[in-house]
Amino acid sequence: MPRYFFNVIDGREIIDNQGSELAGLKEARVEAIQLAGAILRDEGDTFWNGQEWHMDVTDASGQAVLKLHFSADDQGIAPEEDREVKTQA
Repeated sequence: MPRYFFNVIDGREIIDNQGSELAGLKEARVEAIQLAGAILRDEGDTFWNGQEWHMDVTDASGQAVLKLHFSADDQGIAPEEDREVKTQA
């Protein structure tokens, strides 16, 4: 099975040195989305600064096969205002 590496660049480079053996590119897409979702869930508050971060997925030869881009901008709503908007919705 091919091995894919999921590297995150968010102002620093977090290199996946182990990779994951997956059946193919379709499974690598699923893994990339799940991993990105986990990062957003666990560290999401740190990304609300407008800075882009991305995930590069490479194969065992180092060839890029997928790239996911992310950024999040706070549009000026204070946390207490955010709670009020959610309550009204």
